[in-house]
Amino acid sequence: MEYTIQELSRLSGVTTRALRWYDKIGLLTPSGRTEGGYRLYGPAEVDRLQDILYYRALGVELAQVKEILDDPSFDRLAVLRGHLAALEGERGRLQRLIDSVQETIRTQERDEIMSDEKKFEAFKRQFVEEKERLYGAEAREKYGDAEVEASNARVMGVTLEQFQEYERLGQEILDRLSAAVAAGEDPAGETGREITDLHRRWLTIMGDRHDVQRHRGIAELYVQDERFTAYYDRERPGCAQFLRDAVLHWVK
Repeated sequence: MEYTIQELSRLSGVTTRALRWYDKIGLLTPSGRTEGGYRLYGPAEVDRLQDILYYRALGVELAQVKEILDDPSFDRLAVLRGHLAALEGERGRLQRLIDSVQETIRTQERDEIMSDEKKFEAFKRQFVEEKERLYGAEAREKYGDAEVEASNARVMGVTLEQFQEYERLGQEILDRLSAAVAAGEDPAGETGREITDLHRRWLTIMGDRHDVQRHRGIAELYVQDERFTAYYDRERPGCAQFLRDAVLHWVK
């Protein structure tokens, strides 16, 4: 089936002006033209527009979307799975925020004061539950129930300051990775060493002991498991690979 630009606009919610711009920059080229010169879009173009919209929803710039989609090694199914993982992670984050706001509203309606400890306790519990939902099965198979339970207990025992530092380090790692990949830096260089040090601190801030083999194994998962890859590559593709390579080089 083929669509005119007006029909595709109604189907997708993308304005005709945006579709014309996508054509102009080579991001979405029509499959043909009507006798009157109007653009026509076929099934392949519909699929490509869907891919564009997925990437845009994740905040990827148009120029980078074009580069990704035009790459001969582009694997649509693998990318869709990555999108799904990223979106599910975002859904989990939003659900935690919704739960927190709902609890705050209930407290306000009862004219009660929710202590900071209670707020943080609920947040830690949500964090553990989300981690268990996403990675629990694999972690228990690889490390055993006792190790996973101990790790969860350590999370529940951290202070607010420790948790804030954990989140700050996590964001700093993402920012440093994005900048390093954009600059074409070498994971075996000084920046790679600094990011690896940040990652080591991030892994151990919850009280976990640093273990070389575990650190290297976790880094390998970043390129083997599409959920981790989607997390690290959500702003700039290549960040998961850079982190894995840096850890394997510097953690020995």
